Amino acid sequence: MKDLLRTQDLCRADVELLLDTAADFATNPLRSNAALANKSVAIYMTKPSTRTRLSSETAIAHLGGTPIFIRGDELQLGRGETIADTARIISGYCSALIIRTFAQSDVNELGANASIPVINALTDDDHPTQLLADWLTIRERFGKDITGRKFVYLGDGNNISHAWLIMGAIMGAHVVAATPTGAWAPDPRVVESAKRIAAASGGKVEVLHDPEAAAKDASVLYTDVWMSMGDSQDQRDEKVLALSPFSVTENLISLTQKDSVFMHCLPAHRGEEVEASVIDGTKSLIWREAYHRRTTIQSLLYHLLRGDLKGSSH
Repeated sequence: MKDLLRTQDLCRADVELLLDTAADFATNPLRSNAALANKSVAIYMTKPSTRTRLSSETAIAHLGGTPIFIRGDELQLGRGETIADTARIISGYCSALIIRTFAQSDVNELGANASIPVINALTDDDHPTQLLADWLTIRERFGKDITGRKFVYLGDGNNISHAWLIMGAIMGAHVVAATPTGAWAPDPRVVESAKRIAAASGGKVEVLHDPEAAAKDASVLYTDVWMSMGDSQDQRDEKVLALSPFSVTENLISLTQKDSVFMHCLPAHRGEEVEASVIDGTKSLIWREAYHRRTTIQSLLYHLLRGDLKGSSH
């Protein structure tokens, strides 16, 4: 496996290896501080970032490498140089490329033309690095045995909901996406892929439209902002109205398991997708979850550059 372009590129053994190593990096960040010695990693972002940029730069530094951050307006891509040519140029200078952008097709094209590992650090369709951080956080709290547990995402059927369903299916979990019907439901093709993976892994994938039914007996309630980067503000009122029933409230939390937790990929808008008392309450794991963006990207770089990941046949 050369690249991580989609969540479904990973098999379960890959995820377990990445999480084991990330857990080590959480306690000993400099364990492999010569892995990227005298090497550089490009970080190319056409979308704003807090966690992804900071975690990526820190992960590279902890591995002994030099991060090179590039904004979307700083490459000749903006003047018509092709993605394929850009991929080849970056491959000549750097040992890996981390990209955060809009179109999944751009990431796929970079992967196809780069000779170095390409890591998808968010597209409009997917967010695999976030889900690695999420699952390390889940594993820290509940252990590896997730029998009988239900993991629920509530809100917009966006890139996070897609990655949530796919990663849960890979891990053999019971995962739910609770969303409105219609325009803000997950992509049916992603749902079908997740169900196909779950059929092989022993997992269970559900898409529900009743937030209370979804929250009942859940171990995790997870959400994301309602307005994603690139969303039309013209649709804001309509979208907020549709998503309002899926806000994570104290009432929804009361329906969950006693040891349940709340998770959010951040940034958060308190009073919209989640009540302040929930995200700032005792069940919230958001800061540990955010911390693991660094540990899991560090693990991903370490293993991709060593050629340790098998990849999936999903």
